[in-house]
Amino acid sequence: MSKSEMVLAAAFFCLSATVAFAQTGGYAWSYGFGSTPTDAEIAAYKGLSAQPDGSGLPPGKGSYEDGKKVYAESCAACHGEKLEGLPPPGAGGDKLIGGRGSLASAAPVKTVESYWPYASTLFDYIKRAMPFNAPGNLTDDQVYAVTAYILGEANIVPKTAVMDAASVPKVEMPNRKGFVPDPRPEIELYR
Repeated sequence: MSKSEMVLAAAFFCLSATVAFAQTGGYAWSYGFGSTPTDAEIAAYKGLSAQPDGSGLPPGKGSYEDGKKVYAESCAACHGEKLEGLPPPGAGGDKLIGGRGSLASAAPVKTVESYWPYASTLFDYIKRAMPFNAPGNLTDDQVYAVTAYILGEANIVPKTAVMDAASVPKVEMPNRKGFVPDPRPEIELYR
């Protein structure tokens, strides 16, 4: 028996033994910690997935001026007073604006303005993950306001724009056409 045949036989044996062990109930599927979430806990996560067409966006609205205040209170410590970012050794917050047209260059600058294809993605990310020290603590109105502020500072929408579930999906982001659909047929299995 060659060395490669021995390795293949050993791999087959290990795989067979693992499957047999799991099928006999010997595999610990329960680890004895955690709990099943309540309906209220699950409900808290509903509506946290805003899609490009606007589905999943909650009721509410926010203006540039309101967003400027919320940004100063909740975002500037990490992302800078002028949305310039504070890279390490600072707070580590990414730059949020600038970089338009730089993605194909030798020094691409990935920001909301240059990279993100949909304004709904911005809303969704702020809603789920910001502020860094207290994710999910902003109200929907505050998230719409910060979205309006960032898009206004990037000159993507006028500073008089009010963001809400109807206006966010209509925003034409500079890199909206910079992404292509995934052509793999198996991707449908994950939608």
